[in-house]
Amino acid sequence: MKNDGKTRRIAVCGKGGVGKTSLTALMLKHLSGRKDLKILAVDADPAVGLASVLDVNVKKTVNDLRNEIIEKSRDREKIARQELAEAVDYKLFDALTEGNNFAFLAIGRPESEGCYCRVNDLLKEIIESLSADFDVVLIDGEAGIEQVNRRVMKEVDDLVLVSDPSAKGVRVAEALWNLVREQNAVACSRAGLVLNRVRDGEEAKGVMERTSLELFGWVPEDERLRRQDVEGKSFLDLPDDVPANAAVAGIMRKLGF
Repeated sequence: MKNDGKTRRIAVCGKGGVGKTSLTALMLKHLSGRKDLKILAVDADPAVGLASVLDVNVKKTVNDLRNEIIEKSRDREKIARQELAEAVDYKLFDALTEGNNFAFLAIGRPESEGCYCRVNDLLKEIIESLSADFDVVLIDGEAGIEQVNRRVMKEVDDLVLVSDPSAKGVRVAEALWNLVREQNAVACSRAGLVLNRVRDGEEAKGVMERTSLELFGWVPEDERLRRQDVEGKSFLDLPDDVPANAAVAGIMRKLGF
């Protein structure tokens, strides 16, 4: 990828449990090896799973900032959405964590019922505000279709739809793409499917015969990934010879990196 001054936004979405966050972590591992790129990783999943697999210590989330601002407001019942968004934007760098050649931002857990401004409503403005400072913004989206349905991800260049070989996972990926196309939920230049935890090429071929989605690539079932996760070790520290790494490197080449 040539740095032409334009920020590249990549959103990773899919059904829960298909390995979306693991794939995002491996994509970040590939990108962070590029010293010519400034990278922002956004953990937009309330479960903060990306921080966990990267072993990133998140001191503050967007939700933490939001709660602090509301608590300090003179009239907490009437604080305006725009006022809250501007205040969060002002304090945003308090929530950025520095990693190895990347910055990290977590949205945090969803707020309680009846609060003044949903955290998801702020994410669109936050990504827009920060994007200009980075070459690549990599977003690990919330599982399912909710964030896309709420138009949280206003504009992305690449929508990476993740599924395992299951029919249900592929159907969710297709539903996400249909939502993007038919309702203009997200403005994106390109969308494609990444199949995860695939046994072999024949299994991947069989899945692709049942869908019209473009295939960005497939990642093999990998015991070393599972062990890394079980032992709580960062996916950034996986050896380069792990098969999943080679597969993700191929996917990133297809995306132009």
